[in-house]
Amino acid sequence: MAKLLLPRAGGQLYEYAPGEAKGFAAPAGPFRGRVAFSAAHVVCDPFADADPLNNAQIDWNATLAYRHHLWKLGLAVAEAMDTAQRGMGLDWNRSKELIRRSVAEARTVGGRIASGAGTDHLAPGPNVTLEDVEAAYEEQVGFVEGEGGQVILMASRALAACAKGPDDYERVYSRILGQVKRPVILHWLGDMFDPALAGYWGHKDDLDAAMDVCLRVIRANADKVDGIKISLLDADKEIRMRRLLPEGVNMYTGDDFNYPELIRGDEQGYSHALLGIFDAIAPAAAEALHALDRGDLARYEAVMEPTVALSRHIFQRPTYAYKTGIVFMAYLNGHQPHFRMIGGAEGARSIVHLAELFTLADKAGLLADPELAVQRMNRVLAVAGIV
Repeated sequence: MAKLLLPRAGGQLYEYAPGEAKGFAAPAGPFRGRVAFSAAHVVCDPFADADPLNNAQIDWNATLAYRHHLWKLGLAVAEAMDTAQRGMGLDWNRSKELIRRSVAEARTVGGRIASGAGTDHLAPGPNVTLEDVEAAYEEQVGFVEGEGGQVILMASRALAACAKGPDDYERVYSRILGQVKRPVILHWLGDMFDPALAGYWGHKDDLDAAMDVCLRVIRANADKVDGIKISLLDADKEIRMRRLLPEGVNMYTGDDFNYPELIRGDEQGYSHALLGIFDAIAPAAAEALHALDRGDLARYEAVMEPTVALSRHIFQRPTYAYKTGIVFMAYLNGHQPHFRMIGGAEGARSIVHLAELFTLADKAGLLADPELAVQRMNRVLAVAGIV
């Protein structure tokens, strides 16, 4: 295997030779014990003659092909979420096209899909009212359900900016949940993923109090809630909330640091999954979940645990820049021919960060074709002046 010259902080280079591809067992039907959504990234079109910062175009063939890759592995797709750069390059107008196309593709293979509905076409501002937030949610929820899709009710920057306290959150969520046609997945996204969501549920520095508000909303509308995804990167908080959910309401872990233990669960329950990292580790996640179905906890741990160091690296602060690592993994593994992103987000991580990502992916067995990955890593290194 060809060696690479990889950089460390400060400019020192070291040799690295990846190991052989490990490969993961092919899926044997759907998972039985857990529902597992992968939030999916989008592939930009590098040949579009458009403003790449404000009007980046999507390569629809490559983007939809990646969703088929996830469905083939038995994973469900969480569409138009933050992994797809929602609100960070992907606006509502482009999200509508993405949702429309993906829901239609899901029907062709019987794949499960749920799509993000929020208020991102409503810019936060001093004149925004709760009525404006409700109307914005109604528009997006109506669109997703009109396409025949399940809704993931995303957190709202506009609501975070205009709400005066917990009562305003309960009012808005109760209104929207009262109108949905089928149960939705709520999404509580921590401010490490989106700083504009600080203080969500009306409590800025008290997650337990915020959780109590969210639980009141769920209990008051339990028949309209499939489950809740929380992305707080705090396993203890997730477990506490999981144990307080009404019967029939699922916890979907969004904890990209602690997902193996949360999905495995304990004597009092477990979490399903709705994870951005599953985009990058999909083959490993699929094999691990099948092992869990068989009760083979040793194999589950053996496959899943090596992915954690990679995930913690990809999601290191600033956490919202994790999308760069997700797309870089897709590039290394041949799912797209280039390392370009909408909004120019490929530049959000350093070459040192990407070099460490390469080695961690290799150690986790997640380089599907190490020779191809070496070739592609060398191209990125050359752009950084390492030849």
